[in-house]
Amino acid sequence: MEYRVQAGNREDWDQLISGLPGRHFLQSWEWGEAKRISAWQPMHRIWLDQEEQVFAAALILTRAIEFKGIRFPLRLMYLPRGPLICNWKDQSLVSKVFSDLYALGREQKVIFIKIDPEVELGRGIPGEEGTLEHQWTHELVSSLKQGGWVPSQEQVQFKNTMVIDLRPDAEQLIATMKQKTRYNIRLASRRGVSIRPGNLNDLDLFFQMYAETSIRDGFTIRNPEYYLTVWKEFISAGLAEPLIAEVDGEPIAGVIIFKFADRAWFMYGMSRDVHREKMPNYLLQWEAMKRAKQSGCLEYDLWGAPDEFVSNDDLWGVYRFKAGLGAEVVRLIGAWDFPLNRLLYRSYTQVIPRMLDRMRQRGDNQTRGLIQSG
Repeated sequence: MEYRVQAGNREDWDQLISGLPGRHFLQSWEWGEAKRISAWQPMHRIWLDQEEQVFAAALILTRAIEFKGIRFPLRLMYLPRGPLICNWKDQSLVSKVFSDLYALGREQKVIFIKIDPEVELGRGIPGEEGTLEHQWTHELVSSLKQGGWVPSQEQVQFKNTMVIDLRPDAEQLIATMKQKTRYNIRLASRRGVSIRPGNLNDLDLFFQMYAETSIRDGFTIRNPEYYLTVWKEFISAGLAEPLIAEVDGEPIAGVIIFKFADRAWFMYGMSRDVHREKMPNYLLQWEAMKRAKQSGCLEYDLWGAPDEFVSNDDLWGVYRFKAGLGAEVVRLIGAWDFPLNRLLYRSYTQVIPRMLDRMRQRGDNQTRGLIQSG
């Protein structure tokens, strides 16, 4: 099969990838631009067959390796939720895309290439009734291993997620929720929680609530400039919508919903300690689902689920909340690394966990300082 590869351009990139399987806002032009704040450099590649039909595309991020302010002549390459390939079952297409990525990686002096395409292993919790497995995807995983790819120690994105089919009408959607979830949605309304759309002027408020949430719930966040850049990029492009829950005009919780093609994602949620007994997060999610449906989205991705579905998993409470909304578990193949320099790759994977631990500790201290000063 003859084919060619060309660079993508801003004018038609989002529209082009909107028609590909696995389309995702992390492959959008806006995501590449937003990631520049973290020193990532975006590249866009399109693969066309001999009839000039697109059979693959990828936003490719590269970044120089730095340590204690010293920049080394080596780089990392990452395809967030990519590459997008029309048919992952067609080994010849996959091989062509991978071969070009290898060549680009060598040209860029990359230690390794990381991919995490949205390719499903199955749906539902393994071992439970009604679980669906995709045998061809398990075969794909085997072929990745045989081809020199290794499961990544740094997954970056969640390996599993939970999604809601938005095609049923509103009555059917709320009927699929757990009884306790429906009760909490009504409770929030009765106790005076109201939802309003946010705007760019609310972004400082969103970060303050997000920082407060991270300290309370024990997860690490980045500096405010990162989030403000990402949120502004997508909101300005009409690809994200902030929603704020209030009681008597006082903001108490919020979500930022990303929308791309016919899909929506709940990626950022935040809440303050006040009025938590009024269950604002339940009403926020219901409002987000309705608004996503009204804007033409067919699926609502709640962004994240446990790797292992056991009650002592850190995400078990999050899983139960999302399951209560009627979401279905979607298991993905996760992130994979292809070492182009195996010696340096081994060194990198041994050092990076320690670096990340130090960065998380430093980030937590900075976040606490921001909250106290705010």
